[in-house]
Amino acid sequence: MPTREVDFILNHILDQYPRVSDINVSVGRPLQVDVDGELMPAEFPTPMPVLTPFHTETFALQLLNNDRRSTRLLLEQGSADLSYAIGDRARFRVNVFSARGNYAIAMRRLPTSIPTVEEMHLPPVLNEIAEEQNGLVLVTGATGSGKSTTLAAVLRQINQTKAVHVVTLEDPVEFVHIHDKATFNQRELGLDFDTFESGLRAALRQAPKVILVGEMRDRATVEIALHAAETGHLVLSTLHTIDAGQTINRIVGMFEQSEEQLIRGRLAALLRWVVGQRLLPKIGGGRIAAVEIMRTTLRVQDSILHGEEEGKTFYEIIAAGVASGMQTFDKSILKEYEDGIITEQTAMAYASQRSIVRRGIDDVKAAHGEKTYDLGVELALDQEYDRRISEERRKIGAR
Repeated sequence: MPTREVDFILNHILDQYPRVSDINVSVGRPLQVDVDGELMPAEFPTPMPVLTPFHTETFALQLLNNDRRSTRLLLEQGSADLSYAIGDRARFRVNVFSARGNYAIAMRRLPTSIPTVEEMHLPPVLNEIAEEQNGLVLVTGATGSGKSTTLAAVLRQINQTKAVHVVTLEDPVEFVHIHDKATFNQRELGLDFDTFESGLRAALRQAPKVILVGEMRDRATVEIALHAAETGHLVLSTLHTIDAGQTINRIVGMFEQSEEQLIRGRLAALLRWVVGQRLLPKIGGGRIAAVEIMRTTLRVQDSILHGEEEGKTFYEIIAAGVASGMQTFDKSILKEYEDGIITEQTAMAYASQRSIVRRGIDDVKAAHGEKTYDLGVELALDQEYDRRISEERRKIGAR
């Protein structure tokens, strides 16, 4: 399959499905697209056949485009990450992987322009992240929840307001930042450095003020990131966790038990923000982000140091921190429901504390004179909640 045919297929998909987020190429299925979180066969003027191992391998080879490093990784480790562009129209983050001896491909569409916090309909308080001088900022969530896009929006704000040197370590480079007030050096795993650990060590010698680490994958990367934050850098990164409490526990859990108090002390001193994201399906199509925001306060630092207790959980601290710009997922979800953007079922399915969201929905209904309780709906929501939690844990565990 020549590259021009791959480009033709991708261009057709972009024309036919403007909101496509992912493209799936798997043996035994026709070419599939993910639109608003739903996977479906892609329609073509001439129906596409069910894909054979020959089809998927040929497609993969065209995307690899004689990249020796990626080909070696695919053969030795069973998967390879790369990027693919169709001129100036679209860029994709690509993972080619082996599944039962055959090749499969997952392609994530990347925005061609860098959005602002306002354009993403995120809380404006997130622009304040760009004002931090040092410390650690984490954006968390399941795969595909928009973490990289949020960090790109923060970097855009830094680029427009601060004359600093920014070094990014990415796999692959997703958003290309043009020099404005800031100077950007974007480095890609495999092309410019071999591991996040070594890339981060090198970054400390490249005189940046801001460092973006695509993902905190292991203890060594976390250790160096904390050292970078301690030495006056602002470090931005992501974790595959579902809320602020799990984020703290995940980092602490990367270290030996004998080191727990030390790492808690370092985190309490260095952590500036934890921003969690979940993408919710909107009424009428499309998705919107529900956002949890935790920023450093004395209560947050105390809970990081000593662990959560009754009455001092991160959820409770965030819920009480509205004046500091904090908000829980549930507050964000209830706002979207009240604004008519999501359904009641969606609100309950993605809630962190279902009883709190249930009361909030009842309050909204009561204000409009609507019925506030339906046992049949409640049982359906219980089943949807269990399904969503299982799916989210499966996605995070797969990472």
